[in-house]
Amino acid sequence: MEIQEAIKVARALADGTNPETSEVLPNDSIYKNPQVVAALNRAVGALEFLEQREKARRDQPGNAGKRWTRAEEEQVCEELRQGIDFHQIARTHNRTVPSIVARLVKLGRISPKSSSAPLFPPKVA
Repeated sequence: MEIQEAIKVARALADGTNPETSEVLPNDSIYKNPQVVAALNRAVGALEFLEQREKARRDQPGNAGKRWTRAEEEQVCEELRQGIDFHQIARTHNRTVPSIVARLVKLGRISPKSSSAPLFPPKVA
């Protein structure tokens, strides 16, 4: 069962309806119990979070999260010396701009505050 289908079923049950027929469940149904409704709504929230996390992972570049090799670090440093834009470097290495910046900071090639424009997205609460 796909996550989207599980969300649809759990949401229907939490709303007190039969997920197959959309008929309202009887008042004495276990699915109308307040604790069951609360648990189903928590499950829907967890499934939606999982769905978003999987989508975010699919949207990441291919090398996101992979270990850096010495050769790749040297190439990134050389590209920086050549004045290549961070976005182009990220595309070349199939990584994100923040990962390129973080690696260059870690290697001591740039200062964490060397840019006037923010390279990292703002934190979202």
